[in-house]
Amino acid sequence: KIAPKGETELTAEERLLRAIFGEKAREVRDTSLRMPHGEQGVIISIRILNRDDGDELDAGVIKQIKVKVAQLRKITVGDKVAGRHGNKGVISKIVSQADMPHMADGTPVDIIISPLSVLARMNLGQLLEAQLGFAGSKLGKRYSVPVFESVSEAKIAAALKEANLPVTGKIQLYDGRSGEAFEEETAVGVTYIIKLNHMVEDKTHARSIGPYSLVTQQPLGGKAQMGGQRLGEMEVWALEAHKAAYTLQEMLTIKSDDVVGRSKAFESIVKGETISMSSVPESFKVLMKELNSLGLAIVPTGSVEVVEEEAVSIKPEVAAEITEATAMSEELQAATFEDEEESEETEEVSEEAAEAGVTNEEVNQ
Repeated sequence: KIAPKGETELTAEERLLRAIFGEKAREVRDTSLRMPHGEQGVIISIRILNRDDGDELDAGVIKQIKVKVAQLRKITVGDKVAGRHGNKGVISKIVSQADMPHMADGTPVDIIISPLSVLARMNLGQLLEAQLGFAGSKLGKRYSVPVFESVSEAKIAAALKEANLPVTGKIQLYDGRSGEAFEEETAVGVTYIIKLNHMVEDKTHARSIGPYSLVTQQPLGGKAQMGGQRLGEMEVWALEAHKAAYTLQEMLTIKSDDVVGRSKAFESIVKGETISMSSVPESFKVLMKELNSLGLAIVPTGSVEVVEEEAVSIKPEVAAEITEATAMSEELQAATFEDEEESEETEEVSEEAAEAGVTNEEVNQ
Protein backbone atom coordinates (compact mmCIF):
# COMPACT_ATOMS: atom_id res chain seq x y z
CA LYS A 1 0.00 0.00 0.00
CA ILE A 2 1.37 3.42 -0.94
CA ALA A 3 0.18 6.97 -0.29
CA PRO A 4 1.22 10.19 -2.05
CA LYS A 5 3.59 12.49 -0.19
CA GLY A 6 2.56 16.07 0.43
CA GLU A 7 3.04 18.25 -2.65
CA THR A 8 6.05 20.57 -2.36
CA GLU A 9 7.76 23.03 -4.67
CA LEU A 10 9.45 20.94 -7.39
CA THR A 11 13.04 21.51 -8.50
CA ALA A 12 13.99 21.91 -12.21
CA GLU A 13 15.15 18.26 -12.41
CA GLU A 14 11.92 16.99 -10.83
CA ARG A 15 9.81 19.07 -13.21
CA LEU A 16 11.76 17.61 -16.16
CA LEU A 17 11.19 14.05 -14.88
CA ARG A 18 7.49 14.81 -14.36
CA ALA A 19 7.27 16.12 -17.93
CA ILE A 20 8.97 13.00 -19.36
CA PHE A 21 7.35 10.25 -17.27
CA GLY A 22 4.08 11.93 -16.36
CA GLU A 23 2.35 11.47 -12.99
CA LYS A 24 4.19 8.20 -12.24
CA ALA A 25 7.27 10.10 -11.13
CA ARG A 26 5.36 11.43 -8.11
CA GLU A 27 6.93 10.65 -4.75
CA VAL A 28 5.01 8.11 -2.69
CA ARG A 29 5.54 6.66 0.78
CA ASP A 30 4.98 3.08 1.85
CA THR A 31 2.05 2.82 4.27
CA SER A 32 1.75 -0.98 4.27
CA LEU A 33 0.57 -2.66 7.47
CA ARG A 34 3.48 -4.39 9.16
CA MET A 35 3.92 -6.39 12.34
CA PRO A 36 5.10 -4.20 15.23
CA HIS A 37 8.78 -4.40 16.12
CA GLY A 38 9.72 -7.47 18.13
CA GLU A 39 6.50 -9.42 17.48
CA GLN A 40 6.11 -12.62 15.50
CA GLY A 41 3.58 -15.37 14.83
CA VAL A 42 1.66 -17.43 12.29
CA ILE A 43 -1.13 -15.91 10.16
CA ILE A 44 -4.30 -17.90 10.88
CA SER A 45 -6.91 -15.84 8.99
CA ILE A 46 -7.22 -12.98 6.49
CA ARG A 47 -10.59 -11.24 6.09
CA ILE A 48 -11.34 -8.65 3.41
CA LEU A 49 -14.22 -6.37 4.40
CA ASN A 50 -15.89 -4.33 1.66
CA ARG A 51 -18.65 -1.76 1.95
CA ASP A 52 -20.14 -2.95 -1.36
CA ASP A 53 -20.55 -6.47 0.09
CA GLY A 54 -22.58 -5.09 3.00
CA ASP A 55 -19.85 -5.22 5.65
CA GLU A 56 -20.12 -2.61 8.43
CA LEU A 57 -17.14 -0.26 8.30
CA ASP A 58 -16.22 3.02 9.97
CA ALA A 59 -17.18 6.30 8.30
CA GLY A 60 -14.89 7.13 5.38
CA VAL A 61 -13.55 3.55 5.09
CA ILE A 62 -14.32 1.79 1.78
CA LYS A 63 -12.33 -1.40 2.25
CA GLN A 64 -10.61 -3.05 5.24
CA ILE A 65 -8.34 -6.08 5.54
CA LYS A 66 -8.08 -7.90 8.90
CA VAL A 67 -5.13 -10.24 9.46
CA LYS A 68 -5.08 -12.48 12.56
CA VAL A 69 -1.68 -13.61 13.81
CA ALA A 70 -1.43 -16.41 16.38
CA GLN A 71 1.42 -16.99 18.79
CA LEU A 72 2.06 -20.05 20.97
CA ARG A 73 3.44 -19.01 24.36
CA LYS A 74 4.34 -21.06 27.40
CA ILE A 75 3.07 -19.68 30.68
CA THR A 76 5.89 -17.90 32.57
CA VAL A 77 6.52 -16.12 35.86
CA GLY A 78 4.68 -12.79 35.84
CA ASP A 79 1.81 -13.91 33.58
CA LYS A 80 -1.68 -13.10 34.86
CA VAL A 81 -4.29 -15.78 35.59
CA ALA A 82 -7.75 -15.59 37.14
CA GLY A 83 -10.62 -17.72 38.37
CA ARG A 84 -14.31 -16.96 37.93
CA HIS A 85 -14.79 -15.11 41.21
CA GLY A 86 -12.46 -12.13 40.80
CA ASN A 87 -9.59 -14.22 42.20
CA LYS A 88 -6.91 -12.89 39.89
CA GLY A 89 -3.15 -12.90 40.39
CA VAL A 90 0.25 -13.30 38.78
CA ILE A 91 2.40 -16.43 38.75
CA SER A 92 5.22 -16.03 41.26
CA LYS A 93 7.09 -19.31 40.83
CA ILE A 94 7.10 -22.37 38.56
CA VAL A 95 8.61 -25.60 39.91
CA SER A 96 8.87 -29.14 38.57
CA GLN A 97 5.97 -31.54 39.15
CA ALA A 98 8.09 -33.61 41.54
CA ASP A 99 8.59 -30.62 43.88
CA MET A 100 4.88 -29.73 44.12
CA PRO A 101 2.84 -30.89 47.15
CA HIS A 102 1.01 -34.16 46.52
CA MET A 103 -1.81 -36.21 48.02
CA ALA A 104 -1.39 -39.58 49.74
CA ASP A 105 -1.90 -41.42 46.43
CA GLY A 106 0.85 -39.35 44.76
CA THR A 107 -1.46 -37.03 42.76
CA PRO A 108 0.37 -33.65 42.56
CA VAL A 109 -1.30 -30.26 42.97
CA ASP A 110 -1.26 -28.07 39.82
CA ILE A 111 -1.62 -24.57 41.31
CA ILE A 112 -1.13 -23.23 44.84
CA ILE A 113 -3.20 -20.13 45.68
CA SER A 114 -2.42 -18.07 48.79
CA PRO A 115 -5.29 -18.31 51.32
CA LEU A 116 -4.72 -14.66 52.28
CA SER A 117 -6.33 -13.60 49.00
CA VAL A 118 -9.64 -15.11 50.14
CA LEU A 119 -9.59 -13.08 53.36
CA ALA A 120 -8.88 -9.81 51.57
CA ARG A 121 -11.43 -10.17 48.75
CA MET A 122 -14.04 -12.27 50.61
CA ASN A 123 -14.88 -14.16 47.38
CA LEU A 124 -15.95 -17.44 48.96
CA GLY A 125 -17.36 -18.65 45.64
CA GLN A 126 -13.93 -19.98 44.68
CA LEU A 127 -13.87 -22.30 47.73
CA LEU A 128 -17.36 -23.63 46.99
CA GLU A 129 -16.45 -24.10 43.31
CA ALA A 130 -13.30 -26.00 44.32
CA GLN A 131 -15.21 -28.40 46.58
CA LEU A 132 -18.08 -29.00 44.16
CA GLY A 133 -15.62 -29.34 41.27
CA PHE A 134 -13.56 -31.90 43.20
CA ALA A 135 -16.67 -33.97 43.90
CA GLY A 136 -17.76 -33.66 40.26
CA SER A 137 -14.34 -34.78 38.94
CA LYS A 138 -14.42 -37.89 41.18
CA LEU A 139 -18.04 -38.76 40.28
CA GLY A 140 -17.72 -37.85 36.60
CA LYS A 141 -20.56 -35.31 36.91
CA ARG A 142 -20.94 -31.71 35.73
CA TYR A 143 -22.82 -29.17 37.85
CA SER A 144 -24.63 -26.12 36.47
CA VAL A 145 -24.87 -23.16 38.85
CA PRO A 146 -26.90 -20.32 37.25
CA VAL A 147 -25.96 -16.70 37.94
CA PHE A 148 -27.40 -15.24 41.20
CA GLU A 149 -28.23 -18.75 42.40
CA SER A 150 -26.12 -20.65 44.89
CA VAL A 151 -25.69 -24.29 45.82
CA SER A 152 -26.62 -25.02 49.41
CA GLU A 153 -24.03 -26.23 51.88
CA ALA A 154 -25.99 -29.47 52.34
CA LYS A 155 -25.83 -30.25 48.60
CA ILE A 156 -22.06 -29.69 48.50
CA ALA A 157 -21.61 -31.88 51.61
CA ALA A 158 -23.79 -34.61 50.05
CA ALA A 159 -21.75 -34.50 46.81
CA LEU A 160 -18.47 -34.77 48.77
CA LYS A 161 -19.83 -37.73 50.78
CA GLU A 162 -20.99 -39.44 47.58
CA ALA A 163 -17.49 -39.00 46.10
CA ASN A 164 -15.99 -40.44 49.31
CA LEU A 165 -14.19 -37.16 50.05
CA PRO A 166 -13.92 -35.36 53.43
CA VAL A 167 -16.85 -33.00 54.05
CA THR A 168 -14.45 -30.21 55.15
CA GLY A 169 -12.93 -30.17 51.65
CA LYS A 170 -9.47 -30.43 53.25
CA ILE A 171 -6.92 -33.14 52.48
CA GLN A 172 -3.55 -34.05 53.97
CA LEU A 173 -0.81 -32.96 51.56
CA TYR A 174 2.85 -34.01 51.52
CA ASP A 175 5.91 -31.91 50.67
CA GLY A 176 7.16 -32.98 47.23
CA ARG A 177 10.79 -32.23 48.12
CA SER A 178 11.08 -34.04 51.47
CA GLY A 179 8.03 -36.33 51.37
CA GLU A 180 6.99 -35.20 54.87
CA ALA A 181 3.35 -34.39 55.66
CA PHE A 182 2.38 -30.74 56.24
CA GLU A 183 1.25 -29.82 59.77
CA GLU A 184 -2.29 -28.85 58.76
CA GLU A 185 -4.70 -30.22 56.18
CA THR A 186 -5.13 -28.11 53.02
CA ALA A 187 -8.22 -27.17 51.01
CA VAL A 188 -7.91 -28.95 47.65
CA GLY A 189 -10.33 -28.73 44.74
CA VAL A 190 -10.93 -28.50 41.01
CA THR A 191 -11.71 -25.06 39.54
CA TYR A 192 -11.55 -23.18 36.27
CA ILE A 193 -8.38 -21.08 35.97
CA ILE A 194 -8.15 -18.81 32.93
CA LYS A 195 -4.97 -17.32 31.45
CA LEU A 196 -5.49 -13.60 30.76
CA ASN A 197 -4.10 -11.46 27.96
CA HIS A 198 -1.77 -9.58 30.34
CA MET A 199 1.52 -11.37 29.75
CA VAL A 200 4.91 -10.31 31.05
CA GLU A 201 6.46 -10.61 27.58
CA ASP A 202 4.25 -7.75 26.36
CA LYS A 203 4.80 -5.66 29.51
CA THR A 204 8.60 -5.72 29.63
CA HIS A 205 9.84 -2.20 28.90
CA ALA A 206 12.85 -0.01 29.62
CA ARG A 207 13.81 3.55 28.69
CA SER A 208 16.97 5.63 28.88
CA ILE A 209 15.85 8.79 27.07
CA GLY A 210 12.60 9.47 25.26
CA PRO A 211 9.69 11.85 24.72
CA TYR A 212 8.47 14.31 27.37
CA SER A 213 5.02 15.81 27.99
CA LEU A 214 4.72 19.33 26.58
CA VAL A 215 2.87 20.75 29.61
CA THR A 216 4.58 19.15 32.61
CA GLN A 217 7.90 18.22 30.88
CA GLN A 218 7.67 14.83 32.61
CA PRO A 219 8.35 11.60 30.66
CA LEU A 220 5.31 10.13 28.91
CA GLY A 221 3.74 6.93 30.23
CA GLY A 222 3.35 3.54 28.62
CA LYS A 223 5.35 1.18 26.45
CA ALA A 224 3.80 2.44 23.20
CA GLN A 225 5.05 6.01 23.83
CA MET A 226 8.51 4.84 25.02
CA GLY A 227 7.47 6.23 28.40
CA GLY A 228 9.14 6.15 31.80
CA GLN A 229 8.28 4.21 34.95
CA ARG A 230 5.78 5.99 37.18
CA LEU A 231 7.10 6.92 40.62
CA GLY A 232 3.83 7.20 42.55
CA GLU A 233 3.03 8.25 46.11
CA MET A 234 3.73 4.81 47.57
CA GLU A 235 7.15 4.62 45.91
CA VAL A 236 7.97 8.04 47.36
CA TRP A 237 6.92 6.77 50.81
CA ALA A 238 9.22 3.76 50.38
CA LEU A 239 12.21 5.97 49.54
CA GLU A 240 11.37 8.27 52.46
CA ALA A 241 11.14 5.28 54.81
CA HIS A 242 14.63 4.18 53.77
CA LYS A 243 16.00 7.74 54.16
CA ALA A 244 17.14 7.69 50.51
CA ALA A 245 17.06 11.48 50.24
CA TYR A 246 19.47 11.84 47.32
CA THR A 247 17.75 9.13 45.29
CA LEU A 248 14.37 10.76 45.92
CA GLN A 249 15.73 14.20 44.98
CA GLU A 250 17.18 12.79 41.73
CA MET A 251 13.97 10.90 40.86
CA LEU A 252 11.73 13.93 41.38
CA THR A 253 13.97 16.44 39.56
CA ILE A 254 16.64 15.58 36.96
CA LYS A 255 15.09 12.18 36.15
CA SER A 256 11.67 13.80 35.74
CA ASP A 257 10.77 17.42 34.97
CA ASP A 258 13.75 19.62 35.88
CA VAL A 259 14.56 20.81 32.35
CA VAL A 260 17.64 22.87 33.26
CA GLY A 261 18.91 20.19 35.66
CA ARG A 262 18.60 17.51 32.97
CA SER A 263 20.86 19.31 30.52
CA LYS A 264 23.29 20.32 33.30
CA ALA A 265 23.49 16.71 34.53
CA PHE A 266 24.22 15.47 31.01
CA GLU A 267 26.91 18.13 30.58
CA SER A 268 28.49 17.19 33.94
CA ILE A 269 28.53 13.47 33.02
CA VAL A 270 30.19 14.20 29.66
CA LYS A 271 32.83 16.43 31.29
CA GLY A 272 33.34 13.99 34.17
CA GLU A 273 32.35 16.55 36.78
CA THR A 274 30.11 16.27 39.84
CA ILE A 275 26.41 16.77 39.05
CA SER A 276 25.30 20.06 40.58
CA MET A 277 22.13 20.59 42.62
CA SER A 278 18.95 20.77 40.57
CA SER A 279 16.79 23.84 40.04
CA VAL A 280 13.00 24.33 40.25
CA PRO A 281 11.08 21.48 38.54
CA GLU A 282 8.66 22.31 35.73
CA SER A 283 5.64 20.94 37.64
CA PHE A 284 6.06 23.69 40.26
CA LYS A 285 6.13 26.29 37.48
CA VAL A 286 2.88 24.79 36.10
CA LEU A 287 1.36 25.12 39.60
CA MET A 288 2.44 28.76 39.73
CA LYS A 289 0.82 29.41 36.33
CA GLU A 290 -2.42 27.77 37.50
CA LEU A 291 -2.43 29.97 40.59
CA ASN A 292 -1.73 33.00 38.36
CA SER A 293 -4.80 32.09 36.31
CA LEU A 294 -6.83 32.29 39.55
CA GLY A 295 -5.44 35.76 40.19
CA LEU A 296 -2.85 34.68 42.77
CA ALA A 297 0.80 35.68 42.40
CA ILE A 298 3.64 33.83 44.14
CA VAL A 299 6.47 36.22 44.96
CA PRO A 300 9.54 35.08 46.93
CA THR A 301 10.26 37.46 49.82
CA GLY A 302 12.73 37.70 52.69
CA SER A 303 16.35 36.67 52.91
CA VAL A 304 18.29 33.64 54.13
CA GLU A 305 20.09 34.14 57.44
CA VAL A 306 22.67 31.85 59.04
CA VAL A 307 21.86 31.40 62.72
CA GLU A 308 24.83 30.58 64.92
CA GLU A 309 24.09 27.89 67.52
CA GLU A 310 24.87 28.71 71.13
CA ALA A 311 27.49 26.57 72.83
CA VAL A 312 25.88 24.21 75.36
CA SER A 313 27.83 23.59 78.56
CA ILE A 314 28.68 19.91 79.19
CA LYS A 315 29.38 18.37 82.59
CA PRO A 316 33.07 17.42 83.13
CA GLU A 317 32.32 13.68 83.67
CA VAL A 318 30.25 13.55 80.44
CA ALA A 319 33.02 15.37 78.53
CA ALA A 320 35.58 12.84 79.83
CA GLU A 321 33.38 9.92 78.66
CA ILE A 322 33.00 11.52 75.20
CA THR A 323 36.79 12.03 74.91
CA GLU A 324 37.44 8.41 75.95
CA ALA A 325 34.87 7.05 73.45
CA THR A 326 36.34 9.21 70.65
CA ALA A 327 39.87 7.97 71.39
CA MET A 328 38.66 4.33 71.39
CA SER A 329 36.88 4.77 68.05
CA GLU A 330 39.98 6.42 66.52
CA GLU A 331 42.19 3.51 67.73
CA LEU A 332 39.72 0.97 66.31
CA GLN A 333 39.58 2.85 63.01
CA ALA A 334 43.40 3.01 62.80
CA ALA A 335 43.65 -0.74 63.50
CA THR A 336 41.06 -1.44 60.80
CA PHE A 337 42.98 0.71 58.29
CA GLU A 338 46.22 -1.16 59.12
CA ASP A 339 44.49 -4.54 58.52
CA GLU A 340 43.11 -3.27 55.21
CA GLU A 341 46.55 -1.99 54.12
CA GLU A 342 48.17 -5.36 55.02
CA SER A 343 45.51 -7.29 53.07
CA GLU A 344 45.93 -4.91 50.09
CA GLU A 345 49.74 -5.38 50.18
CA THR A 346 49.29 -9.19 50.29
CA GLU A 347 46.90 -9.02 47.34
CA GLU A 348 49.33 -6.81 45.37
CA VAL A 349 52.23 -9.24 46.06
CA SER A 350 50.11 -12.25 45.01
CA GLU A 351 48.98 -10.41 41.84
CA GLU A 352 52.59 -9.52 40.94
CA ALA A 353 53.64 -13.10 41.61
CA ALA A 354 50.80 -14.41 39.47
CA GLU A 355 51.91 -12.13 36.63
CA ALA A 356 55.48 -13.41 37.03
CA GLY A 357 54.21 -17.03 37.09
CA VAL A 358 55.16 -17.73 40.76
CA THR A 359 52.84 -19.75 43.04
CA ASN A 360 51.72 -18.67 46.57
CA GLU A 361 53.89 -21.36 48.22
CA GLU A 362 57.01 -20.04 46.47
CA VAL A 363 56.16 -16.46 47.56
CA ASN A 364 55.75 -17.57 51.19
CA GLN A 365 59.11 -19.43 51.06
